[in-house]
Amino acid sequence: MKKKRPGLQDVANQVGVTKMTISRYLRDPSQVSATLRGKIAVALDELGYIPNRAPEILSNATSRAIGVLLPSLTNQVFAEVLRGIESVTDSHGYQTMLAHYGYRPEREEMRLTSLLSYNIDGLILSERTHTERTRKMIEVAGIPVIEIMDSASPCIDLAVGFNNHDAAYQMTKEILQNGHLHTVYLGARQDERTVIKMQGYEQAMREFGLEPRSVCTDRSSSYSLGCELLKEAFRRYPETDSIFCTNDDIAIGAAFECQRLGLRIPDDMAIAGFHGHDIGQSMEPKLTSVLTPREQMGQVAAERLLARLRGETVTPKMLDLGFKILHGGSI
Repeated sequence: MKKKRPGLQDVANQVGVTKMTISRYLRDPSQVSATLRGKIAVALDELGYIPNRAPEILSNATSRAIGVLLPSLTNQVFAEVLRGIESVTDSHGYQTMLAHYGYRPEREEMRLTSLLSYNIDGLILSERTHTERTRKMIEVAGIPVIEIMDSASPCIDLAVGFNNHDAAYQMTKEILQNGHLHTVYLGARQDERTVIKMQGYEQAMREFGLEPRSVCTDRSSSYSLGCELLKEAFRRYPETDSIFCTNDDIAIGAAFECQRLGLRIPDDMAIAGFHGHDIGQSMEPKLTSVLTPREQMGQVAAERLLARLRGETVTPKMLDLGFKILHGGSI
C-alpha cells in the first residue's frame, strides 16, 4: 500500500514557518534568508519530501521540464548529446524528460503524445522525419522546438548540428586522394543521416569518375555488423581496397575483420569512420574519422531553447557547428 507522502505543511511545521514560505523556497531559494534556507533544506532531507508538480501542470504553469526525444539509448553519440543538454538544463533549474523511439516516426509520435501531456516547456528532437500528427501536435502545443544532428535539412523551428553531406563528401575525397579508388560505403539503420552521408560519398565518387558502391542494412550498428558488412563488400566487390563507414562502430568492426583476414591497414584496406569516438583513437593504427561536436551540440541546443523560453530572439534559425577530419593512420 502506497504511503502518504510528506507535504508542504509537514515541512512548514518542522521548520516553524508558513507553508507559503516553503513554497517560495522551492520556487527560488534566494527568496528566503540564508539561515532559513539551511533549516528548510535539512527538513526536506529528513522528511524525504518529493515535490508534487500536478497542481502547476493543471494550472498551465511552466513545468520547468524539457522533452528530449532520442532514437537510440545504446548509441554513444546520443549519450554525449544528452550530457551536453543536461549540463545546461541542470544549471538553469530545468529537468529533462527523456523518451526513446528506436528510429521509428510512429513511435516518436506516441512518445511525443506522452511528453506533451506533462506540459513540457520545450522540445529537443533528433531527426527531421516526423509523422503529420507529430507536426500537428507540435504546432498546437506552441512550444519552442530544436532539431539536432543536422544543419542543412529543413527544420520545424530551430536547428543545431553539422552538415552530414559535406562531412561524408570531404572524408570520401580524403580516401580517394590517398590513392584508394575502390571505396565502398558501409551503412546501417538506413535512417535519414545514413542516407545523407551516402549521398555525400556518391558525389565525391562521381567527381573522381568512379562508380559509387555501397553495402547497407536496416540493422542496428555494432562491431559484429561491421565484420559482416566488410565480408559482404568483398563478396560483391572483390577489388574493394577501402571503406567509408557510417559510424565508428561499423569501422572498428571492419578493422577487427581485417585483422582476422591478415589484411594490413591501410596498405591492404583503408578504413574511415564517422563521429570520432575515443575507442577509434585507441586502435593501431588510429582510426581516421569525422569528428562531430556531440556534447557541444547538446549544450548549444539547450542554450538556444532556454533563450527562446526567456522570450529572446534566437538567430540564425539553423546553426552549423561544423566538423573536423580526425586524421589517424587508417587511410
